Amino acid sequence: MNDEINYQNNPLHGLSLKNLLIEIVDHYGFEILFAYLNINCFNKNPSIDSAVKYLKKTDWAREKVEAFYLYKFKSLPRASDEQFELPPRDRIVPPNQIPGPPAELSLEDAERLREKRVKKAAQHDQEKSQRAAPAKRTSDHSNTSASDSDPWAKWRK
Repeated sequence: MNDEINYQNNPLHGLSLKNLLIEIVDHYGFEILFAYLNINCFNKNPSIDSAVKYLKKTDWAREKVEAFYLYKFKSLPRASDEQFELPPRDRIVPPNQIPGPPAELSLEDAERLREKRVKKAAQHDQEKSQRAAPAKRTSDHSNTSASDSDPWAKWRK
């Protein structure tokens, strides 16, 4: 029995990070990549080599770029919940799903998406603060006078 998983249908299989970046930068450019992914290596003095160097060191950023490649550039449908938990290179794409043409992206769409994410994060933070509003801790020494709270007060005269 073959326990090895077949990743042949994953568009990332056998694709180096540098070639992946070259493909998406040639198609979208650094400005759109920064607008959608919000990773500074696409904003501050962007180059393929510096981006590859950064992405190799930073797992979360590399996974974000690889997911962008799969779902925006290759236009694959969203992964199942089980597959979404895996890093993009480890995901298995069903054989009936073939990559499509790259999605048409614009800076205006990126701005709307960013605003939507900000609203969602603010709503999440608000709900979290309402759910977990702990009662304030009271101390046994709440009736202390000013002289008790100042350790040097009894030495001053």
